[in-house]
Amino acid sequence: MSERIPQRNEIPAEHKWSIEDLYATDAAWEQDLSKAKEFPAKIASYKGLLSTDSAKLLEYLKYDDDMTVILENMINYAQRKNDEDTREAKYQDMVSRLEMLFVDISGASAFVTPEILSISDETMERFYKEQPGMELYRLCIDRVRRRKAHILSEAEERIMALSGDMTNSPDTIFSMLDDADMKFPDAVDKDGNKHQVTHGSYIPLMHSNDRALRKSAFESLYGVYENFKNTSAAVLASQVKCLTFNARARRYESTLEAALSGNEVPVEVYKQLIEAVHENMDYMYKYVKLRKKLLGVDELHAYDLYAPIVSDIEVKIPFDQAKQEVYDSLAPMGEDYRAIFREGIENRWIDIYENEGKRGGAYSAGGDPHPYVLLNQKDTLDSMFTIAHEMGHSLHTYYSMKNQPTAYANYVIFVAEVASTCNEVLLVKHLLANTTDKKERAYLINHFLEQFRGTVYRQTMFAEFELWMNEHAEKGETLTADMMCDAYYELNKKYFGDGMTVDRLISVEWARIPHFFYNFYVFQYATGFSAAVAIANRILTEGKPAVEDYIKFLSAGSSMDPISVLKIAGVDMTTAQPVNDALKLFNELIDEMAALAE
Repeated sequence: MSERIPQRNEIPAEHKWSIEDLYATDAAWEQDLSKAKEFPAKIASYKGLLSTDSAKLLEYLKYDDDMTVILENMINYAQRKNDEDTREAKYQDMVSRLEMLFVDISGASAFVTPEILSISDETMERFYKEQPGMELYRLCIDRVRRRKAHILSEAEERIMALSGDMTNSPDTIFSMLDDADMKFPDAVDKDGNKHQVTHGSYIPLMHSNDRALRKSAFESLYGVYENFKNTSAAVLASQVKCLTFNARARRYESTLEAALSGNEVPVEVYKQLIEAVHENMDYMYKYVKLRKKLLGVDELHAYDLYAPIVSDIEVKIPFDQAKQEVYDSLAPMGEDYRAIFREGIENRWIDIYENEGKRGGAYSAGGDPHPYVLLNQKDTLDSMFTIAHEMGHSLHTYYSMKNQPTAYANYVIFVAEVASTCNEVLLVKHLLANTTDKKERAYLINHFLEQFRGTVYRQTMFAEFELWMNEHAEKGETLTADMMCDAYYELNKKYFGDGMTVDRLISVEWARIPHFFYNFYVFQYATGFSAAVAIANRILTEGKPAVEDYIKFLSAGSSMDPISVLKIAGVDMTTAQPVNDALKLFNELIDEMAALAE
């Protein structure tokens, strides 16, 4: 029998994040909420003044920055507390009340964008001259004014703002269904022993050498999703309807254009990624065939994709050892970068272990006074890479917030996965450089191969599925569970090829992917991974100049568009070259893996 998952109050304080650094008590949070309830009225007091009075416009922009700091701290605290135990009604309520406040604030500020758009170019230049402090906000204002074709009247903007609570509902419903309500039957190993299946334990079970256990866990998890597929489809279809409504109301050609325009990413980058991966699909088929051969199975199934293909290697890496390995791997980044990493590790930025009701997966969030990292540590090699990944996010946030004013402190999603994956690449290169054992090297190479499979190919498959859903919804077609399952099943066959037996149960995998509620997010894992491989290779070959450029990238926030920010680090994502180069490395690693296996 596997170990029981502890309750939250059974986890030692040193293994929990220091949420008290945000608010010492819930009561302190409530005090800020009382103050924040005054924001809508204060915002409304600027109505009619922004387009006529430069001093008032500057005053409002500064006030907006002040509100942003308070609101981000409040939502960070409420969401982190809610994620500690998603069953806790108190923190569900805190998140809900904040969401309602955000709707009120959005409604009150509906006049802001139309007023800024109504200012003529000549008057805007006069405002900059009258108020030198406004120069800081020139880029923010330019970004608003460039979206003029998609900005509605004041009354229409208010209606859009009031719809915010409804359009947030699909994600909230999914979270409650997935994290709080779904329970999975125990998996059974070849000896008849039972193993608890949770979101946190599923992937470690998939890494087991026991094929009977893997198959049982697979059927346990996806059997439950199969039972809930109609509800899951209705929730996800509602999310797509919300995106379609928003895109049409704002006069975008598609939901994809609407999603990417906010990050200043051309639609062609998204479609180019899918095309580039399609052109390199042979590498994936080659890896599938190698995995099948090394596992020695007649048929390769979905539950075999995470199984170790190097025998007699049992890697258990306790958290303390894992964090030291990650720290050592970051030596090429220099001592300043590593000092911030150590600060996060030693001063409880991280919530380390799983507990009952805790949100599954891992993430980095917030940034003031420091980022917070959620883990569900399992002492595996994968868990060690997760530490590197999430702390990469956190250091990106740290550098951005320390070097940019509030208006530009948050980097856009398109670059979000670069820093996290760069850390992972540095870690695997470090581990490979420090082993001469053939089996250990093969084990590490396989892990890196799985990063390619899971990040470039898998996330691009997700991106293709997401695009399929939205395009069908835009044609007025109803997205049913059967349609989704059929489309997802066919994509699995396309991406894995004839070398794998595609289990029908995998057709419902879409129902467990939270990122489908993030509005065309997943493709950025693949583009970010490709960019990170290029950046890490440059750091390792060029040294200090590359590190200096990379730190500039981390520190840039949203002070320029993301394509330009990446060019600082030496990567041009307007071309297919980063993706093609990354997948060529994937092919080279497959060949080395095959040679080591002989």
